[in-house]
Amino acid sequence: MQRIGVFVCWCGSNIASTVDVKKVAEVLKAEPGVVISENYQYMCSENGQALIRNAIKEHSLTGIVVCSCSPRMHEATFRRTAESAGLNPYMVEIANIREQCSWIHKDMEEATEKAIILGRSAIAKLKLNAPLTSGESAVVKRALVIGGGIAGIQSALDIAEAGFEVDIVETSPTIGGNMAKLDKTFPTLDCAACILTPKMVDCAQNEKIDILTYSEVESVKGFVGNFKVQIRKKARFVDEKKCTGCGECMQKCPSKKGLNDFNMGLNTRPAIYIPFAQAIPNVAVIDPEQCLKLKNGKCGLCAMKCNVNAIDYTQKDEIIEREYGAIVVATGYKPISLENFNEYGYSQYKDVVTSLELERLMNAAGPSEGHLVRPSDHKEPKVITFIQCVGSRDTSGCGKPYCSKICCMYTAKHAMLIREKYPDTEVHVFYIDVRTPGKNYDEFFRRAVEQYGVDYVKGMVGKVYEENGKLMVQGADLINNEQVVIPSDLVVLAAAIEPSPTVRKIATMVTASIDTNNFLTEAHAKLRPVESPTAGIFLSGVCQGPKDIPETVSQASACAAKVIGLLAKDKLKCNASVAHSDETLCSGCSVCANVCPYGAITYVDKEFRLGGGKTELRRVASVNPAVCQGCGACTVTCPSGAMDLKGFTTGQIMAEVDAICKR
Repeated sequence: MQRIGVFVCWCGSNIASTVDVKKVAEVLKAEPGVVISENYQYMCSENGQALIRNAIKEHSLTGIVVCSCSPRMHEATFRRTAESAGLNPYMVEIANIREQCSWIHKDMEEATEKAIILGRSAIAKLKLNAPLTSGESAVVKRALVIGGGIAGIQSALDIAEAGFEVDIVETSPTIGGNMAKLDKTFPTLDCAACILTPKMVDCAQNEKIDILTYSEVESVKGFVGNFKVQIRKKARFVDEKKCTGCGECMQKCPSKKGLNDFNMGLNTRPAIYIPFAQAIPNVAVIDPEQCLKLKNGKCGLCAMKCNVNAIDYTQKDEIIEREYGAIVVATGYKPISLENFNEYGYSQYKDVVTSLELERLMNAAGPSEGHLVRPSDHKEPKVITFIQCVGSRDTSGCGKPYCSKICCMYTAKHAMLIREKYPDTEVHVFYIDVRTPGKNYDEFFRRAVEQYGVDYVKGMVGKVYEENGKLMVQGADLINNEQVVIPSDLVVLAAAIEPSPTVRKIATMVTASIDTNNFLTEAHAKLRPVESPTAGIFLSGVCQGPKDIPETVSQASACAAKVIGLLAKDKLKCNASVAHSDETLCSGCSVCANVCPYGAITYVDKEFRLGGGKTELRRVASVNPAVCQGCGACTVTCPSGAMDLKGFTTGQIMAEVDAICKR
């Protein structure tokens, strides 16, 4: 006999201001099987949970329905409450009357009616629920960090410090990411390399960290605590164990016309190269698109000059298979393409550069050895104009609708560094408005204006064109209500940033969610900001949203703390809502096994008795409950209806639909 308790939460005024919670509780009390129906201001509070525990014991409840907020918020809370009172935790149903009802309705009568319908639907499903038991699975004590920028480095170091093994997979030949390309960092103006390279060295020297550069993740299978990952380690054509990084091969290489990616294509490099002096690993790599030996079989000078015989033209890509308990995604960012912003002349004029290109021009290890010169003629610019928000906060469709968060600050940094090193240089900045939300950030910006005399012009630039050897920057000065034209020697575009192009592929492999701007979505914006909705997948750095270096490092350490908490466990509770097969209906077609992302379904030959004492050997599906994550993909694709999901059976879903339709 069903004995159901219904508990309607006010959620303060979140629900009660739009839904008549007392009426909902009163109407649901009349539903068959319901023996108690209560309403309370905060069901998730200690007093609210005590009310539920007491009701379970006093009324011998067989199941409870909580009409409250999203189950993503408090389903685990109410399940623990039920379990502590002796009720199976899977005999708890949540009717979401906040997000699905009160938050989207204004009329109380309409919202109340819908809340009642949602409550009835949950009661109908609960009547068909059965007590479920969670299994256990072991945890692999190793973490994978995808991305070797400052976010990935910090996460890896923190995880390794806790005693767990970590692999860093980085697509480029060295770790360091975009931070390695910077000259100085705001608001302290300390050397980027001076604070980054010690961490890179720490990674290389830590026995718990294995750095896999020039590599990419090929596939991810499995589930939290037990991911099986294939990593493609691309051929460097250089033996990492033998190479000493002496640079002799680079000097002798005759093919020196490849664009230097590290210097943003502002100069060239040889076919065999080390990206920058502090690269980790300090090992050369050969560009197969540029190498004469690999393209046509001629040359081979680098091999002849290498004293340790590290050059290996026969090297092939290698597939590495490893198991991990947790995965950290730290894929970073890149500046957006400026092909849609022809009004700024980026593709027409060499002296229109991006802020990241300016970083390399100002860097002592850059193409001009720290001397700020124009790319067109290598002369020192006397007038420099910065254009803010190029592609950021752009709702036209050409750029990105979000604020890139770092542009205002790095432009102020650039302006100050230029004025300090070249005091006779005029610096102008066109801006929409200045955003400085960070510790000492506003003071930093004011220094640029008040101490260094940087000319900030509030207004947008309409066009950049060339006239008499000058770049003419035409824009609006909204403060003085006039159009201005500033003849400039160098124009710097503060281009928006966007997630790395690899993020979509990675998100698909790890079944993580992404938003409309390709940033990875966190499980909860406030309460679980470094966790993906997919268990065991964690987010670190700009892959989750625009942020500066201090915020990135903070998030990376928070991410590492979550990973450590997971890897510290020997076993994890498995999801009890797993698929199962009705062997009498199964036709052995393999459709369910083909769609299962976790590899939980296999096939076995089973003997079935027929009439007249005869038997038949049939191929049927078998689900491994320790591997199944209850995604339901198999249940919707099974043509014979043999596959079903515990806790979300076809009968339960149809009971909910019937309750909604019956008004």
